[in-house]
Amino acid sequence: MIAKDFQNLKLSALGMGAMRLPVINGDDARVDEAAVERMVDYAIAHGINYFDTAWGYHNGQSELAMGRALKRYPRESFCLADKFPGYDLSNMGRVRQIFEEQLKKCQVEYFDFYLFHNVCEMNIDAYLDEKYGIFRYLTEQKKAGRIRHLGFSAHGSYDVMKRFLDAYGREMEFCQIQLNWLDWDFQDAKAKVELLDSWGIPVWVMEPLRGGRLASLDPEDEAALKEMRPDEEIPAWAFRFLQSLPQVVVVLSGMSNMEQLQENIRTFEEERPLDEGEKEALLRIADGMVKKIALPCTACRYCTSHCPKGLAIPDLLALYNEHCFTGGGFIAPMALSAISREKWPTACIGCRSCEKVCPQQIKISEAMADFGNRLGA
Repeated sequence: MIAKDFQNLKLSALGMGAMRLPVINGDDARVDEAAVERMVDYAIAHGINYFDTAWGYHNGQSELAMGRALKRYPRESFCLADKFPGYDLSNMGRVRQIFEEQLKKCQVEYFDFYLFHNVCEMNIDAYLDEKYGIFRYLTEQKKAGRIRHLGFSAHGSYDVMKRFLDAYGREMEFCQIQLNWLDWDFQDAKAKVELLDSWGIPVWVMEPLRGGRLASLDPEDEAALKEMRPDEEIPAWAFRFLQSLPQVVVVLSGMSNMEQLQENIRTFEEERPLDEGEKEALLRIADGMVKKIALPCTACRYCTSHCPKGLAIPDLLALYNEHCFTGGGFIAPMALSAISREKWPTACIGCRSCEKVCPQQIKISEAMADFGNRLGA
């Protein structure tokens, strides 16, 4: 297992995420704890020492399952990460209560790594609001040794991340973002990595395979990659891409069975970063995948001055593209929840004034109507 330096620690380059643990009869709230224990045993035996859980994973059962599985090992032999669940605004005033409960559920006296969970458009104002005392409380726990390293995860935009860093960046030791070769451009992950790098903050990776979307590709794309690396499995390309980024320390993978765990561990037995030609090939494939679904908005913003409702059309189209490509998901609804309904895609009146000035000739009114339908709004 590749090991990465982080301060005074040696961390496994592959971390075991506990969001997609094996379950019983397809019930996400019924974690198969016997299977989890076998996977944890195998992971530790093969060099994984970083485990990541969260309050909301598996309807609150992930922390319990991981706590029981890891309790069988000496505390100093593994690193455990947990998170404050700010994705639910009703939790904002409960930081002390939740943190204490998380320690009990995980059966530990401290967390090696602890994160502000999912910093995004929906919760950035609350995270920065001193009345909740979240930052104050968590930094106190760090001083008390109950949090060894404090960081944050983010699904939000570059601007949201910058606001958070401007407020709290001096105390952040690491950041977890959605990073993979498809989102390098599609979600502007490259700019986010550069932002973190400017703060000297190392990157933890979530969704390296984009929920499995990058584990298999169209036959012609797979053939192109196989021609360059005949012995490399398609999922491994995602990990090799991340091995090419010096800012990346830990790559988290939510593995649902032993086979996935074993395959990923084999990949992380050695570093085989991509050369520039291989990276360019991956990014060309990503561009082709996105273009098959996404509307070609260039954010020129000619449309916005012609919208009688004052909609931020390029921003809405970017969210629409994400929602369509992913086939749903939480990112678009999460971002929209932070703005007034008067600025939602459903506010479009179909006047088509924007379409008359769109250089890409996008049928914007139809996209806004479809977006509203997809959201069930």
